[in-house]
Amino acid sequence: MQTNSRRAMREIEVEQRAVSRIYARLDALRAHYRHQLAKVRRQEATGSAQARAERDAFATHYEDTLARLDNVENRLVFGRLDLADDTRLYVGRMGISDEDRKPLLIDWRAPNARPFYQATAAHPGEVVRRRHITTRERTVVDLEDDLLNVAAAGPELAETLTGEGALLASLSQARDGRMTDIVATIQAEQDAIIRDQPDGILVVQGGPGTGKTAVALHRAAYLLYAHRERMEKRGVLLVGPSSIFLDYIDQVLPSLGETNVVATTMGSLLPGVRATEHDELDVADVKGSLFMSRLAERAVRGLQRVPEEDRVLTIEGTRLTLTRAQIAEAMERARRTGAPHNVARVSFVLPLLKQLTSAYAKARGMDEKEDYAFLYEDVRQARDVRVALNLAWMPTTPQGLLEKLYANRDVLAEYGEEFDERERELLYRGAGSEWTIEDIPMLDELAELLGEHEGAAARQERIAAERQARADVEFAAEAIEGQNLGGGIVSAEQLAARFADRGPRRTLAERARADRTWAYGHIVVDEAQELSPMAWRSLLRRCPQRSITAVGDLAQRSTAAPASSWRAIMGKAGREQVRQAALTVSYRTPATILDTAMRVLQAYAPGDYIPVTAARDAENSLADTPGPWRGILAEVVAAELRHMGPGRLAVITPHGLREEAFELLAPQLGGAMTNPSGSLLRSPLVVMDPTEVKGLEFDVVVLVEPSLIADDAAGDIYVAMTRPTRRLHAVHTGLPAGWYA
Repeated sequence: MQTNSRRAMREIEVEQRAVSRIYARLDALRAHYRHQLAKVRRQEATGSAQARAERDAFATHYEDTLARLDNVENRLVFGRLDLADDTRLYVGRMGISDEDRKPLLIDWRAPNARPFYQATAAHPGEVVRRRHITTRERTVVDLEDDLLNVAAAGPELAETLTGEGALLASLSQARDGRMTDIVATIQAEQDAIIRDQPDGILVVQGGPGTGKTAVALHRAAYLLYAHRERMEKRGVLLVGPSSIFLDYIDQVLPSLGETNVVATTMGSLLPGVRATEHDELDVADVKGSLFMSRLAERAVRGLQRVPEEDRVLTIEGTRLTLTRAQIAEAMERARRTGAPHNVARVSFVLPLLKQLTSAYAKARGMDEKEDYAFLYEDVRQARDVRVALNLAWMPTTPQGLLEKLYANRDVLAEYGEEFDERERELLYRGAGSEWTIEDIPMLDELAELLGEHEGAAARQERIAAERQARADVEFAAEAIEGQNLGGGIVSAEQLAARFADRGPRRTLAERARADRTWAYGHIVVDEAQELSPMAWRSLLRRCPQRSITAVGDLAQRSTAAPASSWRAIMGKAGREQVRQAALTVSYRTPATILDTAMRVLQAYAPGDYIPVTAARDAENSLADTPGPWRGILAEVVAAELRHMGPGRLAVITPHGLREEAFELLAPQLGGAMTNPSGSLLRSPLVVMDPTEVKGLEFDVVVLVEPSLIADDAAGDIYVAMTRPTRRLHAVHTGLPAGWYA
């Protein structure tokens, strides 16, 4: 034992020297780029446009590089490969070379780092030993060796082997309210998915604790690295199930050196609109149907109406007739443009205004050519003209149209012919109601069909801005050529954007988030089983290249019965180029809990689910206390907190009981439900419902009345039961079917 301890200490000293050298180089690179950035910033912002372009381009380059260097501070080095030819490679968060460009550290996403994740004893390739290096700050604290090629290992190597299992060690750590990356412990089946090609729609089916979220995030980081030219220009959209979930994962991608990612929920997908509440399941099913897109089309077409008879208009005392034929002809011409409703309105209005101006000039006996501007303004500003044109082609906003649609049963019946009376009644709601998350895809659909709604002043401002933007791009191209700034450092479009930005510089992610029409290089969807066909339609619109990674578990879908297949819930996306992969090993959930959860799921929603195997079990991982939950919950939670030690405990209640449970626990355990950071997830104790805990994990879960959760949705009880890494304790007046074998 002492020999093994001395060997471990000796090897830690060896690795400490290597790690220290790599950190020293990281510090040197930071100092270099800070110096370069300071030098650029000291330059005057005046002078020629070419000088400003060069200054801004280099400042952007240095700022972005510094951000990447700063974000990889923690656990910079985590692995080593010893190859058969005696080559030694260190693997880490980013590639770092010495002053002579000799590699000190290879990026985990680089091709020559792949054996760190893929090599096995059965198929070692050139790898003799794989070493996992655990650091705390900049200090090496532990090592774990995998001897993969015994035949190629000499006696000297055998004398340096150490460790007890990097993956299992990471699983035993207490939760701290933040998701950490798994870059040091990625498993082979996970790595194959992470490095899969970007084209098409990749659906990753994985049970609880199989690492779906981690794989999705690391895949985003990998694609941004391996396909940087394509991804860097457009960024990556990450869609998560809740704002709590986004808070949980918000440090993962920056720690991997990537920031060109827009993280959002479906409720926050549209700029200027934020929805936080879900509809009831039956309402959500109707709103998620692709029939809603037909309802949207008819509602927009209903804004374009030829009047039943000719319209007599009065302009400055002069009476003119606007005929049905004129309106119908202009309407048909505008529709042929294929432009969205509000945009095509210009093509509808302008010909009619010209015709009315000619008729107005003739009626007043004036010279049309000589007095055209004066006559045209009279016509355009006349109230009768504005009313007639608006009634024929009404401009509107998505919010305005959808509110009127939902609040009018007759209109719903007229345009929603695919829906029966019960479904139309589910859609009906009073004017002024808050938007729900399920309304967002319909608002997006209407925004696509309507286009921008802008007044005259805004239109003139936009036209001027577009003209200036074209001039800026032309000038930037000349500046790049004149200053020899080619070679990929910056493009003319990037420099032009810097010219146009008069305020604080916005990142790509900030610009993408503010633009509903932004086309992303890749989309990552977590908890994808929750998306409706209409939601998928919205996401496809944001990725014309169809480069999407969707991870989820059909068994965890929040419906009365889980879906039978991915294609069944993906709508149009299911008919695209879809390929599927599976994650089958649960690293989070102890076997006893996982087996119990599957029995309960099968009892409430029998199905042919993809089997998931637990990587480990834990003693005393399952418990239950019978009795009225209001009388025993505080006592059970207090006992579990004492027994848990460091970590996090979640009380998961049925929908509608969360607030009551919180109020019940607050007098005795309120201190455990708060923390200095103000983040809910950093508290030792949280109270949540099954929807809120999707994608999250906790050390201990206390489950309130699991039978009520199971009665609401089989997927929800499966989610709730599989959140703990150590222990699940039910408080109940009756356990759900299947709890005990």
